[in-house]
Amino acid sequence: MLFNSIDFAIFLPIVFILYWFVTNRNIKYQNLLIVVASYFFYGWWDWRFLSLIIFSTGIDFCVGLGLSKEDDKFKRKVLLLTSILVNIGFLGFFKYYDFFLDNFITSFSFFGGEIKGNSLNIILPVGISFYTFQTLSYTIDVYKRKLEPTKNFIAFAAFVGFFPQLVAGPIERATNLLPQFYAKRTFDYNKAVDGLRQILWGLFKKIVIADKCAEYANLIFNNSSDYSGSALVVGALFFTFQIYGDFSGYSDIAIGTARLFGFNIMRNFAFPYFSRDIAEFWRRWHISLATWFRDYLYIPLGGSRGGTWMKIRNVFIIFIVSGFWHGANWTFIVWGALNAIYFLPILLLKRNRYNLEIVEKGGNIPSIKDFLNIILTFSLVVFAWIFFRAENIGHALSYISNIFSISLFTFPNNIFGFEGLTTLILVMLFVLIEWLGREQQYAIALLGLKWKRHLRYTMYYAIIFAIYWFGVKEQQFIYFQF
Repeated sequence: MLFNSIDFAIFLPIVFILYWFVTNRNIKYQNLLIVVASYFFYGWWDWRFLSLIIFSTGIDFCVGLGLSKEDDKFKRKVLLLTSILVNIGFLGFFKYYDFFLDNFITSFSFFGGEIKGNSLNIILPVGISFYTFQTLSYTIDVYKRKLEPTKNFIAFAAFVGFFPQLVAGPIERATNLLPQFYAKRTFDYNKAVDGLRQILWGLFKKIVIADKCAEYANLIFNNSSDYSGSALVVGALFFTFQIYGDFSGYSDIAIGTARLFGFNIMRNFAFPYFSRDIAEFWRRWHISLATWFRDYLYIPLGGSRGGTWMKIRNVFIIFIVSGFWHGANWTFIVWGALNAIYFLPILLLKRNRYNLEIVEKGGNIPSIKDFLNIILTFSLVVFAWIFFRAENIGHALSYISNIFSISLFTFPNNIFGFEGLTTLILVMLFVLIEWLGREQQYAIALLGLKWKRHLRYTMYYAIIFAIYWFGVKEQQFIYFQF
């Protein structure tokens, strides 16, 4: 079920009413309702894949119980390994089987041999990369004794399958979200209104910004040989705002929806395109995944401790694995490696902890230095996104080589008609609003709250009208494919 669909517009109020007016006196019933609603929400795409999430939930629940009763180090490691193998095994099979098979056949042929293999054309279950990492965080934290294992299966199933963030995150930690299923929730009007405001902004990001940018990004990337270098730059810029509006929009809707039900889930984006260096960008982009890899992979590998070569190794591992997490394509691996190359000089010069606060906090106009650093960082990010969006490595290299041609200095052709200019103006307006609201949890969190009532509601109705006007058809979220 898509957040930007009529189905969800019907589904959400029904669950909300049942949650607060029917089951509100009993936490167990509320949790059970969340489980049923979440499985219905997930099964709306393909009910067959419900078996995977139910099986994964059962395995990790049992592993947690086993760890609570076991003190023997070897047996505890076996239990943890069971959880890792099951979860990563599912993920590896559904997401990477065909990739490894194709590359194995290609490698074998390279050495003069010939081997045949049958691709299974496996359908990727929606959200498997997200809920797999969420359940793994539980078993790893229980193994490390950072978290007491739960004996409440319904609460655990609700944690794993919580529908607002089930499909595309944020990837929640059991230490944060699971305890909230034990506590009594009371309806908070102000919290609910704030949640609705964040949902509204998330829908605007997705429907008005991401989907409009997608029209031109897809047109240019899919026909890149037909466009000038300057037009290809515009295509890369459109994709840059498409992926941000799409993914951060999903996170805003997820966080706002969770707030309607009395839950606080972690922030996933913190205005990353205003970053002054690549380290700051990765503290602000897909925060839940970046911190997951930091805590469960980077730090166990040694992190920034040790010698120079260990630091280099760890940085490349974390970024390449992050790239591979996004999809079974060499383009994602190159995208990850490229970000590692960006990050290394900052780490080796010990400048990776600079710029911890948002740019120009308390002001509106950045310094020339900050402005130039933002432009440089943004340009590096846009360049890396070309690999992320390209169909394959050859397409990415061709796209880049066509950018750096004499046609780079010409006016972009066949783009800026009325619709193209409208999209460009919308993006510029969006960037302005994001800049003005960059110190908040989301851009319009406080925007207009001190205005007169009629002005504030005029702004909200304008956003709703824009969503209605541009929301011609339902577009799937980009990260559903990951």
